[in-house]
Amino acid sequence: MPHVIIVEDDQSIAEMLQFHMQEQGYQVTHFADGEKARQFLLQDHKDSNTSFDLVVLDIMLPGCNGLDICKQLRYEQPLTPILMLTSLSAEADRVIGLELGADDYLTKPFSMRECVARVKALLRRSQAVLSMQSEQAQEKEVEQLHVEELVLDAGSRTVLFDHKSVDLTAREFDLLFYLLKNKGRVFSRNQLLDAVWGYSHDGYEHTVNTHINRLRNKLVRTEGKADFIQTVWGVGYKFLDEESSTSKEPSAGKESSTGKEQSAGKMPSTSKKPSTDNTDSGKSS
Repeated sequence: MPHVIIVEDDQSIAEMLQFHMQEQGYQVTHFADGEKARQFLLQDHKDSNTSFDLVVLDIMLPGCNGLDICKQLRYEQPLTPILMLTSLSAEADRVIGLELGADDYLTKPFSMRECVARVKALLRRSQAVLSMQSEQAQEKEVEQLHVEELVLDAGSRTVLFDHKSVDLTAREFDLLFYLLKNKGRVFSRNQLLDAVWGYSHDGYEHTVNTHINRLRNKLVRTEGKADFIQTVWGVGYKFLDEESSTSKEPSAGKESSTGKEQSAGKMPSTSKKPSTDNTDSGKSS
């Protein structure tokens, strides 16, 4: 439940704001005195372990000016949304408020419906930023990924395979990183297009096929070990999970090359050619 702080000394406006915010399901705390509000926003909420998600802040307040509160709060909490309330004639205050870090403003008298809509928009924007930061933090936690002889470092965008550096294009690296960090999960070609290229269209599926084949050719493993990137027939691709990493099974309905050679009385070859996905329609370029 979002926690909204209302700092407004006009009791009638404050009551209306509180009513409409609570109607949206928000928790609301009201301050009529600027100094008390400043003390809570900058210090007391820490002592009481109370968080808040948005501040509706009037400019003309007893005890402490709203502009001063805005400046100090923005310094302490750069991401907390601030909605300023100003008088009709105070254009200079609106400009100063925005320059000091306010995210939006409303001019008195204002519509409560418009105020609620602006609060919702600011909360959505704030949540989007926080989600992005959380994703970035998670990516940093998995900045270096290890799978047997393969090491991928997301920070330096480098790949080591069997202790040797692998030269990958930017898109090949992004594709490998996405599959590796979602190891064992199956993705369709369109899902990979969305996640790695940022678009999805049936006509571009060969792009995924081509890049998969290039990665396989650059990450050829020793005989008896499965390819890192597996084809899931009729679905798409996945990065190899540990359970299937030690052996490579022949495709259903096909005889392995070793079996063919033994049935012909020939010794199996000890060399392994670069792997390609014969079901893919694209070709390396």
